[in-house]
Amino acid sequence: MRRIGLLTSGGDAPGMNAAIRAVVRHALGRSLEVIGIRRGYAGLLAGELQPLTRAGVANIIQHGGTILGTSRSAEFLHPDGRARAAVVLRGAGIDGLVVVGGDGTFRGATLLAEEQRYPVAGVPGTIDNDVWGTDFTIGFDTAVNTALGAIDRIRDTAASHERIFLVEVMGRTSGDIALGVGVAGGAEDVIIPEFPTDLLALAAELRHSWERGKRSSIIVVAESGEQGRSFRIAEEIGRLTGLEPRVCVFGHIQRGGTPTARDRVLASRLGTAAVDILLAGGGMMAGEACGTVVHVPLRDTWEQRRMASTDLLTLVRDLV
Repeated sequence: MRRIGLLTSGGDAPGMNAAIRAVVRHALGRSLEVIGIRRGYAGLLAGELQPLTRAGVANIIQHGGTILGTSRSAEFLHPDGRARAAVVLRGAGIDGLVVVGGDGTFRGATLLAEEQRYPVAGVPGTIDNDVWGTDFTIGFDTAVNTALGAIDRIRDTAASHERIFLVEVMGRTSGDIALGVGVAGGAEDVIIPEFPTDLLALAAELRHSWERGKRSSIIVVAESGEQGRSFRIAEEIGRLTGLEPRVCVFGHIQRGGTPTARDRVLASRLGTAAVDILLAGGGMMAGEACGTVVHVPLRDTWEQRRMASTDLLTLVRDLV
């Protein structure tokens, strides 16, 4: 293997640039050339390739987003699109590919590897923390801290105006961000897609809290693929309690910003490991389990589902 490709795909996540830097510098140290592919799989199909150098990835570790850009590609979902992608890669003399992204990215990478017999290695980069086989994904820690800072400010307003606030955070199929923010932010409850929430019981608890003198509450809601669902939940809680909840939707603000030290370290470890995976033949994602770098079969990362921790949900409700 003499030349490898590198792309970022799907939603951007803080720490992707740190992963890019790690892949490039570790690969160059192994006498490999690195070709950056712009705009994910869509850019691959369009042949948007550029050499990446040690100097070219200097001073990017602290920046959010991804210098390579990212997108979603409908064409890559089909076998013909993946076959054309392999033609582009081989035509450019690229012997293996590192992909940084989430479960959708790894699904495409798995099919490319299997159908075209092409070496691929994965780096988990998504704020949702919903990739199976790794305890943490790049961007998750930053997203939690971004949301937590906003919740701390909202709590001041909630206390001043004696309000219930429903705070909606990202999490399409995973409640990890909501749970992390809920515990760290002292929320009264967390509503996540993995487990049903009894709104009647929640409303009764809120009403009881008000009767015993509590005058502000924070409820964290994972968007669950429906941005703005908190407005519907707030309306129902208002009807059941007779109180007047307010809603704050954080949206895409959680994706941007300077990555935390935790995400920079994780990205550096996993980006380096992905290059070693390619040199060993590919077919794996670099993850972290119990503080140790692990290699996870790409197919397992999206065929199996990572569940949110019931312990954290219990902890939130126990500490109300």
